[in-house]
Amino acid sequence: MDAKEQKNPQMEKVKEMIEDIRIGMLTTIDEDGSLVSRPMACMQIDENGSLWFFTKKDSPKTDQIEHHEHKVNVSFTDVGDADFVSISGTATEIYDRAKINDLWSPAAKPWFPDGKDDQSLILLRVDTKMAEYWDSTASRMVRLMEMARAAVTGDTYKEGENKKVYN
Repeated sequence: MDAKEQKNPQMEKVKEMIEDIRIGMLTTIDEDGSLVSRPMACMQIDENGSLWFFTKKDSPKTDQIEHHEHKVNVSFTDVGDADFVSISGTATEIYDRAKINDLWSPAAKPWFPDGKDDQSLILLRVDTKMAEYWDSTASRMVRLMEMARAAVTGDTYKEGENKKVYN
């Protein structure tokens, strides 16, 4: 992923967490108003806090994005480390051969058999409006003991950092 620093310093933590997780669930709104999610590999988080994905230009998600004011959510989860990120923003389809070449990875070939020259391959850029993250600072054992303590004492479970970042 991109090594440039974020223009918004508060997005640096979000970027680091997403780079560690990499696969997110992109949520759009379908024609009957239902929320629809699918896994997507984040290829880059640029210095503006925008997330870049590969997609097919004629996929259902591109129609859903067009018909619902480009509003999307992307959520990232690392259950083992109890790290979670939710990105709210707007998505735009981008056809840029130079950027596709820059972001191309052989791992994308199963979805694009003709490689980076696949004519159906486009980019989807999600511009972050707001990111929220939950970052656990403790091991699984410490988290479990803290949950048990909170349950026994009636206290609220408090562990890790939770923050909203506006971009």
